Amino acid sequence: MLENLCTLPLTADVFTAALHPTKPLLSVGLSNGRVETFRLPAVAGSYDDADDSSDAGESKTKRAGPAETGKGMIESVWSTRRHKGSCRTLAYSYDGSSMFSAGTDGLVKHFSPEDGKVLSKTVIPNRKNGPDGPSTLHALNPQSLLLGCDSGAVYLIDIKDGVAAGQPHATHRPHEDYVSAVVALPPTKDSTSGVPKQWVSTGGTTLAASDWRRGLLSRSEDQEDELMCAAFVPGVGPRKNRNNGMVAVGSGSGVITLWDRGAWDDQQERIIVDNARGGGESLECMALVPAELGWGKKLIVGVADGTLRVVDIVKRKVDAEPGSVLRHDDLEGAVFVGFDCYNRLISAGGRTVKKLIVGVADGTLRVVDIVKRKVDAEPGSVLRHDDLEGAVFVGFDCYNRLISAGGRTVKVWQELAELQGGGSDGEDDDDDDDGDSDDDDTNENGKRGASSDEEDSDDSDAPKKKRGKRRKQTPKKQPDYSFPDL
Repeated sequence: MLENLCTLPLTADVFTAALHPTKPLLSVGLSNGRVETFRLPAVAGSYDDADDSSDAGESKTKRAGPAETGKGMIESVWSTRRHKGSCRTLAYSYDGSSMFSAGTDGLVKHFSPEDGKVLSKTVIPNRKNGPDGPSTLHALNPQSLLLGCDSGAVYLIDIKDGVAAGQPHATHRPHEDYVSAVVALPPTKDSTSGVPKQWVSTGGTTLAASDWRRGLLSRSEDQEDELMCAAFVPGVGPRKNRNNGMVAVGSGSGVITLWDRGAWDDQQERIIVDNARGGGESLECMALVPAELGWGKKLIVGVADGTLRVVDIVKRKVDAEPGSVLRHDDLEGAVFVGFDCYNRLISAGGRTVKKLIVGVADGTLRVVDIVKRKVDAEPGSVLRHDDLEGAVFVGFDCYNRLISAGGRTVKVWQELAELQGGGSDGEDDDDDDDGDSDDDDTNENGKRGASSDEEDSDDSDAPKKKRGKRRKQTPKKQPDYSFPDL
């Protein structure tokens, strides 16, 4: 099935993520208000970005496939403190030429995905008792951006000449609780524009169907279960109309409900994904498996216990084959799953930092497992910086080498495999930390949830001048003899 290629540590809890539709770009929105975009390694048979602008008559040069060879790196393209408070939601535009983010500062920001430069800003209307926190963004078509909020409102924001309007031009109120998901309904065969104009939203315990011009079309009965996420599945439906398509909705009790397109009053079928006693784990996110993988009509579902389940929509059951249950994290559930332009599964949630290197006063360096809540006792897991002096500093450099300093010595620790000639010979490209000039004010603590944002104790994002050059890269597997599985 699928195998984990790498784990990317982040500086704060990830609240949202988005993938470019045609380029290997991953953007994450964090609890401290920062937004960072990473360039993922290319796969064999892909082309350099520079080739995209070449003349039609010129031949393109294929890359060597660094993702498969293990020499590829995840590069930080840019990073900035985009919002005061937390960044709640991200979305690429319909064609991927721009990006949108929304935060607890009451702003939707429209910016370039290549360098993060802000193009325009939209003010989120307040509700009666204060600011209306954003919960989800979705680019419906080239002219419209949908913004779901904690109040249950869905705002329509016009996009004209590549610029988002300063205020929403229309407001729909399909739900009484925060909007948890927005899913575009593909245009019908009779459509003249060829772009979506209708969508399904979930909020609280109801599902609603809406139209770009006509507003709310239908709202379901109370499902008596919180609806958490949703995805459109094409090519399935009633026997007389198999191409109708249906919407799969994940619930707070571990159940997926299936809704035939156009029949929005109530669910038609149910698939139990997690059947733990007392109610299953919440289904936090889901993504349709690309048809190019040849799996059939299947979903990847992120469960609150940190697992990723594969659900077969045609057979109406969870895959039980070996390898069909993946694990994003031992502590945190994934808040986002999606497939990039190379059909690689991306999951995001928590911070994905699991182990620490601790310098002890006796001169040793200990490996502490945060998940197991204990010090590693495997051979080689206790290192020694010095026989007399304890380390006053430990850290990893840009090549993932452990650096320890104390007394009158500085030591560099490297993988044995690399010293024997198995290391990566890729070059590092530094990236500037591009920021908004108007976002360098005092940090506001935020809280994740339907109506407020989780406090962030990380003050590394307090007001300061633009930082020097910085980059992130894929953590490398560490040797068993020194600091295993770090």
